[in-house]
Amino acid sequence: MNGYNMRSILKCVRCGTCRSLCPVFDVVGWESASSRGRMLVAHGISQGMDADEGVFKSLNTCTTCGLCEQTCPSGASPVKVIENARHQLVLRGKMTDAQRSLRSEALEKGNPLGEATERMSWLGDSKKHLPQKADYVFFAGCLGSYRYPELTKRTFEILKKFGVTVLQDEVCCGSPLLRTGSDPSDLISNNLEQIKQSGAHTIITGCAGCYTALKNDYPEKMSVIHVSEFLAERLAEMDISKLDLKVTYHDPCHLGRCNGVFDAPRQIIGSICDLEEMKSNREKSKCCGAGGGVLKGYPDISLAISKSRLEEIPKDVDYLVTACPLCRTNLKRGNPAVGVLDIIDLLEMAMG
Repeated sequence: MNGYNMRSILKCVRCGTCRSLCPVFDVVGWESASSRGRMLVAHGISQGMDADEGVFKSLNTCTTCGLCEQTCPSGASPVKVIENARHQLVLRGKMTDAQRSLRSEALEKGNPLGEATERMSWLGDSKKHLPQKADYVFFAGCLGSYRYPELTKRTFEILKKFGVTVLQDEVCCGSPLLRTGSDPSDLISNNLEQIKQSGAHTIITGCAGCYTALKNDYPEKMSVIHVSEFLAERLAEMDISKLDLKVTYHDPCHLGRCNGVFDAPRQIIGSICDLEEMKSNREKSKCCGAGGGVLKGYPDISLAISKSRLEEIPKDVDYLVTACPLCRTNLKRGNPAVGVLDIIDLLEMAMG
């Protein structure tokens, strides 16, 4: 464990502030499922402690939402420590079946979903007519390509009017591996080479996980923006009608709290309809429960966190809107009383 993470562990004074915020601790209730407990486990790993089922459950149930890090009075960085502890265990060959599956599928098939079909098939025939070079590249992501292909296609139909192209041989951004302790270097190199060949100066993505990986974890710093940021600056150029709707908005952790993208989605919503905020929003927004490999490894815990988040939906709204396909997937799993939309769905309703 490097010096930065060790200093972070030593900053933790076991005050327990994180216990009142951690979405996993709220569901599980065990000390080892709070950031305070995980910091102790991570310290043990740094001292050579072996991993058993309890250690795995402590470290791998963290959604990496960052609520603890934002509110830690000592300035500790539990998320970075936990990700590093996962990595140290993986280097020793210690990992869960879920971690192993994510890694093998992503490295062998280019996506952690295990899909063997053509990734960019959502483009249809338009793939043949796209420019190979452009100032902007749309990074579709794994969920966008395989789970929400129609939404991804419609998103790109809007973007390409502004001169945006795509990567012809896109693979996973690497975020699922980074969060669960594995090395995504091959995936990153593949994407970086194509980005260079495209000549793009900015990458656009609609996924919070892709956003944070591309922006913060790639070795070469690039201009990365969310699709809501790109389109919020071009609303005047789009034919948008006001809708008689009221919606609420869920801030994805890795888009909002971790990267500060709060205003652009709300600007789009405000141009279309009324917004009523959830009780916890912006930097205090609660996690959907899917991140950090938790949906894959601990689906029951992930579902319970989703249901907890859905309790904050205001009673008089028509839709719950979010800006991340993983959040959308897990929030829908919680069986909300209203429909769950991607922000592009809402935008298209106003453009119809």
